[in-house]
Amino acid sequence: MTTVEVWTDINCPFCYLGKARFEEALADFPHRDDVQVVHKSFELDPTLPPGSSGPVVPAIAAKYGITVDQAAANERGIGAQAAAMGLPYQTSGRDMGNSFDMHRLLHYALDQGKQEAMLDALYEGNFAEPEPVFGDTERLVALAVRAGLDENSVRAVLADPDAYADAVRRDEAEAAALGANGVPFFVFDGKYAVSGAQPPEMFTQALNTAWNDRPGPQLLADGDTCGPDGCAVPGSATAQ
Repeated sequence: MTTVEVWTDINCPFCYLGKARFEEALADFPHRDDVQVVHKSFELDPTLPPGSSGPVVPAIAAKYGITVDQAAANERGIGAQAAAMGLPYQTSGRDMGNSFDMHRLLHYALDQGKQEAMLDALYEGNFAEPEPVFGDTERLVALAVRAGLDENSVRAVLADPDAYADAVRRDEAEAAALGANGVPFFVFDGKYAVSGAQPPEMFTQALNTAWNDRPGPQLLADGDTCGPDGCAVPGSATAQ
């Protein structure tokens, strides 16, 4: 079994692209059924107040010291990358905000065996649909229900600010210890890291490297053995 840990944030468009590229590589990996994927929390801006929401383009312009037109062009460029992969992407009108509650719900979804579906619902809501996903509890509940989670349980998690909060902070502390200062950040079997929305070929290489480096005995010699079908007969290609 190979384990792939993936640190992401819902605010991050390259996490959206990176997930799709990794999944493309995983779909063609011959041992894909023996790969466990675990999604972990990373907040791009943990200083944003809870419940905050605002338009993406002006925020990008302010953060990087570029014009609003340049920031809008960047969004269109990311949209073109998404379109090339068959992913829908809203190039204008998206919002951004505090993602801590989303990460808490992702940990709850993990306990329910629905983390993948929850992450996909959040990405779809943020990048593919025009309605804002930040600062709107009802929208967040609707996305969680779409992922197959129980509505009352979701509301209970969101109403309790301590629910799964420690799990989110542990993920973020682990990312800091690994030296991850950006996402997406993929770690294969705790040994090999891939940073960024790399091409599928890079993820294929990482999967193969991790798989071939699994602990276990190395076969140094191969000779006659007995198995479920019998024992090899010396000098014969048949088993007795």
